Amino acid sequence: MKRFTQLIGSGMMMMFSAAACGSPADETGGSSQPAPTPFAGKKVLVAYYSHSGNTRAVAQQIAQAVGGDLFAVETVQTYPDAYNQLTAQAQQEIRAGFMPELKDTVPNMAQYDVVFIGSPNWWGTYAPAVKSFLAQYDFSGKQLVPFFTHGGGGMQHCESDMHTQLPQAKFLPAATFPGRSSGANAAQLAVWLNKLAQ
Repeated sequence: MKRFTQLIGSGMMMMFSAAACGSPADETGGSSQPAPTPFAGKKVLVAYYSHSGNTRAVAQQIAQAVGGDLFAVETVQTYPDAYNQLTAQAQQEIRAGFMPELKDTVPNMAQYDVVFIGSPNWWGTYAPAVKSFLAQYDFSGKQLVPFFTHGGGGMQHCESDMHTQLPQAKFLPAATFPGRSSGANAAQLAVWLNKLAQ
């Protein structure tokens, strides 16, 4: 089933313009203007692969904050739930350069100006499903923004491996977030997104 939804919410917008929202008019009679939304005026896609829900939680936060469309990258063959089996299969696939078959494709990828790409850190790099996703599209003229969740490994080769797969693509700096189903720290996420939009 295709999991492609549009999240144009206002909840996380507050963290980008909290100082201005609801501010009274100043003494000169003017009013404070809210801070611009990151990537305002651009069409944004937030694509992600998530096995345990950690990367999905961060992707949802990003999509809500920037007014982006959310796309879940899903494999036709599901991965094992058992940790040892999952890690063994993931390690084998990564070593072999395997790219699993995906369930769905993004409708009209050409419409997007900015594409966030999220993945868990598996064995020091991004998940094979994300490698499959990246191989499916022409990202010419787009800004690509990687983000990764991890259980303590940090970035490792995730960002550099993605640059190697798409050497001609225009990347903005990646970010990593500790893996937890509650999502990213809101302040950390806001700082990163605002820097990207400058």
